[in-house]
Amino acid sequence: MRHKILIPTDFSKNATKAMHYAIELYKNELCDFYLLNVFTADDNIIEDLMNMESGTELYERRKLDSENGLAKIYDMIAMTEYDNPNHYFSTISVFNNHIEAIKDVVEKKDIEMVVMGTKGKTNSRATFFGSTAIYVMEKVRNCPVIVVPLNGKSVIPKEIVFPTSYKTHYKRRELKHLINIAKTSDATIITLHISEKAELSKEQKENKQLLEEILKATNHKPHFLSHNLVETAISIFIESRDSDMVAFINKKHAFFGSILTNPLVKSISFHTKVPILVMHDLRN
Repeated sequence: MRHKILIPTDFSKNATKAMHYAIELYKNELCDFYLLNVFTADDNIIEDLMNMESGTELYERRKLDSENGLAKIYDMIAMTEYDNPNHYFSTISVFNNHIEAIKDVVEKKDIEMVVMGTKGKTNSRATFFGSTAIYVMEKVRNCPVIVVPLNGKSVIPKEIVFPTSYKTHYKRRELKHLINIAKTSDATIITLHISEKAELSKEQKENKQLLEEILKATNHKPHFLSHNLVETAISIFIESRDSDMVAFINKKHAFFGSILTNPLVKSISFHTKVPILVMHDLRN
Protein backbone atom coordinates (compact mmCIF):
# COMPACT_ATOMS: atom_id res chain seq x y z
CA MET A 1 0.00 0.00 0.00
CA ARG A 2 1.33 3.42 -1.00
CA HIS A 3 1.12 6.30 1.41
CA LYS A 4 -0.17 9.64 0.09
CA ILE A 5 1.54 12.60 1.74
CA LEU A 6 0.79 16.27 1.09
CA ILE A 7 3.59 18.82 1.62
CA PRO A 8 2.44 22.45 1.31
CA THR A 9 5.32 24.78 0.49
CA ASP A 10 5.84 28.52 0.14
CA PHE A 11 9.52 27.89 -0.70
CA SER A 12 10.60 29.07 2.75
CA LYS A 13 13.36 27.40 4.79
CA ASN A 14 10.76 26.00 7.19
CA ALA A 15 8.74 24.45 4.35
CA THR A 16 11.89 22.89 2.89
CA LYS A 17 12.84 21.45 6.27
CA ALA A 18 9.34 19.96 6.64
CA MET A 19 9.70 18.34 3.21
CA HIS A 20 13.05 16.78 4.14
CA TYR A 21 11.53 15.55 7.42
CA ALA A 22 8.64 13.86 5.57
CA ILE A 23 11.02 12.21 3.10
CA GLU A 24 13.16 10.87 5.93
CA LEU A 25 10.20 9.78 8.07
CA TYR A 26 8.80 7.69 5.22
CA LYS A 27 12.13 6.68 3.67
CA ASN A 28 11.38 2.94 3.86
CA GLU A 29 7.75 3.27 2.75
CA LEU A 30 6.17 3.42 -0.69
CA CYS A 31 4.94 7.00 -0.95
CA ASP A 32 3.32 9.45 -3.32
CA PHE A 33 4.34 12.95 -2.24
CA TYR A 34 2.32 15.92 -3.45
CA LEU A 35 4.17 19.25 -3.30
CA LEU A 36 1.57 22.02 -3.14
CA ASN A 37 2.17 25.72 -3.69
CA VAL A 38 -0.76 28.11 -3.32
CA PHE A 39 -0.13 31.41 -5.06
CA THR A 40 -1.82 34.78 -4.57
CA ALA A 41 -1.27 38.33 -5.79
CA ASP A 42 -0.72 39.82 -2.35
CA ASP A 43 -1.72 39.32 1.29
CA ASN A 44 -5.37 40.19 0.67
CA ILE A 45 -6.96 36.98 -0.57
CA ILE A 46 -10.40 38.64 -0.90
CA GLU A 47 -9.04 41.21 -3.33
CA ASP A 48 -7.12 38.46 -5.11
CA LEU A 49 -10.22 36.37 -5.67
CA MET A 50 -12.13 39.40 -6.92
CA ASN A 51 -9.49 40.98 -9.14
CA MET A 52 -6.95 38.38 -10.23
CA GLU A 53 -8.36 36.22 -13.00
CA SER A 54 -6.76 33.58 -15.16
CA GLY A 55 -5.19 35.15 -18.22
CA THR A 56 -4.34 38.49 -16.61
CA GLU A 57 -0.70 39.52 -16.51
CA LEU A 58 -0.56 39.42 -12.69
CA TYR A 59 -2.18 35.97 -12.51
CA GLU A 60 0.12 34.46 -15.14
CA ARG A 61 3.22 35.97 -13.49
CA ARG A 62 2.31 34.54 -10.08
CA LYS A 63 1.42 31.19 -11.64
CA LEU A 64 4.79 31.06 -13.44
CA ASP A 65 6.65 31.90 -10.22
CA SER A 66 4.78 29.12 -8.45
CA GLU A 67 5.46 26.53 -11.15
CA ASN A 68 9.13 27.51 -11.41
CA GLY A 69 9.54 27.27 -7.63
CA LEU A 70 8.03 23.79 -7.61
CA ALA A 71 10.21 22.74 -10.54
CA LYS A 72 13.34 23.79 -8.62
CA ILE A 73 12.29 21.69 -5.62
CA TYR A 74 11.56 18.72 -7.89
CA ASP A 75 15.00 19.02 -9.51
CA MET A 76 16.68 19.35 -6.12
CA ILE A 77 15.09 16.10 -4.94
CA ALA A 78 16.09 14.28 -8.12
CA MET A 79 19.72 15.38 -7.85
CA THR A 80 20.33 14.74 -4.16
CA GLU A 81 20.38 11.94 -1.64
CA TYR A 82 16.66 12.50 -1.15
CA ASP A 83 16.00 10.68 -4.40
CA ASN A 84 14.40 7.40 -3.31
CA PRO A 85 13.02 4.67 -5.61
CA ASN A 86 10.20 4.12 -3.10
CA HIS A 87 9.07 7.72 -3.52
CA TYR A 88 7.15 9.40 -6.31
CA PHE A 89 6.73 13.18 -6.42
CA SER A 90 4.19 15.34 -8.19
CA THR A 91 3.64 19.08 -8.00
CA ILE A 92 0.44 21.11 -7.68
CA SER A 93 0.26 24.85 -8.29
CA VAL A 94 -3.07 26.50 -7.53
CA PHE A 95 -4.57 29.94 -6.94
CA ASN A 96 -6.81 29.77 -3.89
CA ASN A 97 -7.12 30.35 -0.17
CA HIS A 98 -4.41 28.25 1.50
CA ILE A 99 -6.77 26.29 3.74
CA GLU A 100 -9.32 25.61 1.01
CA ALA A 101 -6.55 24.51 -1.36
CA ILE A 102 -5.16 22.06 1.20
CA LYS A 103 -8.63 20.71 2.04
CA ASP A 104 -9.37 20.28 -1.67
CA VAL A 105 -6.16 18.31 -2.36
CA VAL A 106 -6.66 16.17 0.77
CA GLU A 107 -10.11 15.25 -0.50
CA LYS A 108 -9.34 14.73 -4.19
CA LYS A 109 -6.06 12.85 -3.73
CA ASP A 110 -7.17 10.86 -0.68
CA ILE A 111 -4.26 12.27 1.33
CA GLU A 112 -3.48 10.44 4.59
CA MET A 113 -1.00 12.92 6.12
CA VAL A 114 -0.12 16.60 5.73
CA VAL A 115 3.46 17.55 6.66
CA MET A 116 4.23 21.26 6.84
CA GLY A 117 6.38 23.88 8.51
CA THR A 118 5.20 25.74 11.58
CA LYS A 119 5.75 29.03 9.81
CA GLY A 120 6.17 30.41 6.35
CA LYS A 121 8.15 33.27 4.89
CA THR A 122 6.91 35.82 7.46
CA ASN A 123 8.33 33.70 10.32
CA SER A 124 7.22 36.09 13.07
CA ARG A 125 9.02 35.58 16.36
CA ALA A 126 5.91 36.60 18.29
CA THR A 127 4.24 33.21 17.98
CA PHE A 128 5.45 29.65 17.67
CA PHE A 129 2.92 28.69 15.01
CA GLY A 130 2.08 30.66 11.90
CA SER A 131 -1.58 31.33 11.16
CA THR A 132 -1.68 28.85 8.27
CA ALA A 133 -0.32 26.01 10.43
CA ILE A 134 -2.89 26.79 13.16
CA TYR A 135 -5.77 26.83 10.67
CA VAL A 136 -4.64 23.59 9.01
CA MET A 137 -4.37 21.84 12.38
CA GLU A 138 -7.85 23.03 13.34
CA LYS A 139 -9.79 22.99 10.07
CA VAL A 140 -8.43 20.07 8.05
CA ARG A 141 -10.23 17.52 10.17
CA ASN A 142 -10.29 14.59 7.76
CA CYS A 143 -6.51 14.24 7.77
CA PRO A 144 -3.80 14.33 10.47
CA VAL A 145 -1.06 16.95 10.29
CA ILE A 146 2.61 16.96 11.28
CA VAL A 147 4.06 20.44 11.82
CA VAL A 148 7.84 20.73 11.79
CA PRO A 149 9.61 23.67 13.49
CA LEU A 150 12.44 25.39 11.63
CA ASN A 151 14.95 25.27 14.48
CA GLY A 152 13.83 21.99 15.95
CA LYS A 153 14.82 18.36 15.66
CA SER A 154 14.63 16.64 12.32
CA VAL A 155 15.57 13.14 13.47
CA ILE A 156 13.35 10.12 13.09
CA PRO A 157 11.36 9.91 16.34
CA LYS A 158 12.51 7.41 18.95
CA GLU A 159 10.27 8.77 21.71
CA ILE A 160 6.80 10.18 21.04
CA VAL A 161 4.96 11.90 23.89
CA PHE A 162 1.18 11.47 23.88
CA PRO A 163 -0.45 13.59 26.64
CA THR A 164 -3.77 12.25 27.91
CA SER A 165 -6.18 12.98 30.73
CA TYR A 166 -7.73 9.49 30.47
CA LYS A 167 -11.09 11.29 30.68
CA THR A 168 -12.20 10.13 27.27
CA HIS A 169 -11.97 6.86 25.41
CA TYR A 170 -10.09 6.66 22.14
CA LYS A 171 -10.97 4.82 18.98
CA ARG A 172 -8.37 2.62 17.32
CA ARG A 173 -8.83 4.38 13.98
CA GLU A 174 -8.12 7.75 15.61
CA LEU A 175 -4.65 6.61 16.65
CA LYS A 176 -3.65 4.53 13.63
CA HIS A 177 -1.24 7.16 12.28
CA LEU A 178 0.49 7.50 15.64
CA ILE A 179 0.81 3.71 15.80
CA ASN A 180 2.12 3.50 12.23
CA ILE A 181 4.77 6.15 12.83
CA ALA A 182 5.85 4.51 16.07
CA LYS A 183 6.13 1.06 14.45
CA THR A 184 7.91 2.35 11.34
CA SER A 185 10.37 4.38 13.42
CA ASP A 186 10.70 1.79 16.20
CA ALA A 187 9.72 4.60 18.60
CA THR A 188 8.40 4.35 22.14
CA ILE A 189 5.09 6.09 22.86
CA ILE A 190 4.98 7.76 26.28
CA THR A 191 1.38 8.20 27.45
CA LEU A 192 1.78 11.25 29.66
CA HIS A 193 -0.89 11.84 32.30
CA ILE A 194 -0.71 15.27 33.91
CA SER A 195 -2.80 15.89 37.01
CA GLU A 196 -2.69 17.17 40.57
CA LYS A 197 -4.22 13.85 41.65
CA ALA A 198 -2.25 10.66 41.25
CA GLU A 199 -5.30 8.44 41.76
CA LEU A 200 -7.42 7.72 38.67
CA SER A 201 -11.19 7.45 38.76
CA LYS A 202 -12.91 4.23 37.71
CA GLU A 203 -13.68 5.72 34.29
CA GLN A 204 -10.08 6.92 33.84
CA LYS A 205 -8.75 3.47 34.71
CA GLU A 206 -11.03 1.92 32.07
CA ASN A 207 -9.94 4.46 29.46
CA LYS A 208 -6.29 3.87 30.37
CA GLN A 209 -6.74 0.13 29.89
CA LEU A 210 -8.44 0.68 26.54
CA LEU A 211 -5.63 2.96 25.36
CA GLU A 212 -3.04 0.36 26.38
CA GLU A 213 -4.93 -2.26 24.36
CA ILE A 214 -4.94 0.00 21.29
CA LEU A 215 -1.20 0.64 21.64
CA LYS A 216 -0.24 -2.95 22.41
CA ALA A 217 1.46 -3.43 19.01
CA THR A 218 3.91 -0.64 19.87
CA ASN A 219 6.51 0.03 22.52
CA HIS A 220 4.60 2.19 25.00
CA LYS A 221 5.00 3.31 28.60
CA PRO A 222 2.70 5.29 30.92
CA HIS A 223 4.11 8.25 32.81
CA PHE A 224 2.49 10.42 35.49
CA LEU A 225 3.39 14.03 36.15
CA SER A 226 1.97 16.04 39.04
CA HIS A 227 1.31 19.50 37.69
CA ASN A 228 -1.57 21.94 37.28
CA LEU A 229 -0.45 23.67 34.07
CA VAL A 230 -0.63 21.16 31.25
CA GLU A 231 1.33 23.07 28.62
CA THR A 232 4.14 23.85 31.08
CA ALA A 233 4.31 20.24 32.20
CA ILE A 234 4.51 18.96 28.62
CA SER A 235 7.28 21.41 27.83
CA ILE A 236 9.31 20.43 30.90
CA PHE A 237 8.81 16.73 30.22
CA ILE A 238 9.87 16.93 26.56
CA GLU A 239 12.92 19.05 27.30
CA SER A 240 14.05 16.92 30.23
CA ARG A 241 13.85 13.69 28.23
CA ASP A 242 14.91 15.13 24.88
CA SER A 243 11.82 13.59 23.27
CA ASP A 244 11.49 13.65 19.48
CA MET A 245 7.78 14.25 18.81
CA VAL A 246 4.57 15.12 20.63
CA ALA A 247 1.15 13.88 19.48
CA PHE A 248 -2.33 15.17 20.23
CA ILE A 249 -5.92 14.31 19.50
CA ASN A 250 -7.78 17.47 18.51
CA LYS A 251 -11.15 16.79 20.07
CA LYS A 252 -14.04 18.89 18.86
CA HIS A 253 -16.60 19.91 21.46
CA ALA A 254 -19.97 21.41 20.62
CA PHE A 255 -19.76 24.21 23.17
CA PHE A 256 -16.09 24.74 23.82
CA GLY A 257 -14.54 24.53 20.36
CA SER A 258 -11.27 22.76 19.78
CA ILE A 259 -8.47 22.10 22.24
CA LEU A 260 -6.25 23.77 19.69
CA THR A 261 -8.10 27.04 20.10
CA ASN A 262 -7.74 27.61 23.80
CA PRO A 263 -5.16 27.38 25.00
CA LEU A 264 -3.15 24.22 24.45
CA VAL A 265 -1.55 24.17 21.04
CA LYS A 266 -1.41 27.93 20.58
CA SER A 267 0.44 28.23 23.86
CA ILE A 268 2.24 25.00 23.26
CA SER A 269 4.75 27.35 22.02
CA PHE A 270 5.91 25.24 24.90
CA HIS A 271 9.05 26.45 23.51
CA THR A 272 9.06 23.04 22.01
CA LYS A 273 11.49 22.25 19.27
CA VAL A 274 10.01 18.96 18.20
CA PRO A 275 7.57 18.07 15.42
CA ILE A 276 3.93 17.87 16.49
CA LEU A 277 1.47 15.29 15.21
CA VAL A 278 -2.14 16.47 15.40
CA MET A 279 -4.83 13.83 14.89
CA HIS A 280 -8.59 14.28 15.11
CA ASP A 281 -11.59 13.02 16.99
CA LEU A 282 -13.34 11.13 14.19
CA ARG A 283 -16.63 10.96 16.04
CA ASN A 284 -17.40 14.64 15.40
